[in-house]
Amino acid sequence: MLLPLIMQVATQVVAPPPVPTDWATLAPLPYVAPPLVTPAMEQFVAGEIAAKRCVGPKPVDGHYIVRVDIAALVGGDGAIRKAMPRAIGCPTVEQYSAGLVIGFARGNLPARGAGAGEQWYRTTLVYDWGK
Repeated sequence: MLLPLIMQVATQVVAPPPVPTDWATLAPLPYVAPPLVTPAMEQFVAGEIAAKRCVGPKPVDGHYIVRVDIAALVGGDGAIRKAMPRAIGCPTVEQYSAGLVIGFARGNLPARGAGAGEQWYRTTLVYDWGK
């Protein structure tokens, strides 16, 4: 008796759309209020580079800049389903940035309406320290 019900539910599961290969085609993540990268967040990234867990950027005018691009899959309810960082040679900073994007988006994205499917967006976090 349970098997037909399980089979029915299993056939209703829809796989999320794949991440597009050309992230430039993605719309920007539509934050209601733009996120703010704090000095503490920048210090975490600086610490990862100082500890040689990442390939460090070359200083520019006495400061360092690290950019992390993130593709975010957003559901119709405005919640992020998945955040995928683009590889920059620093897995800890990549994953940290993906987590920050999820946190920044919580309650900060407009709902896309009932029945709206999942959609990929892009965003970039910029860490700039030593200014």
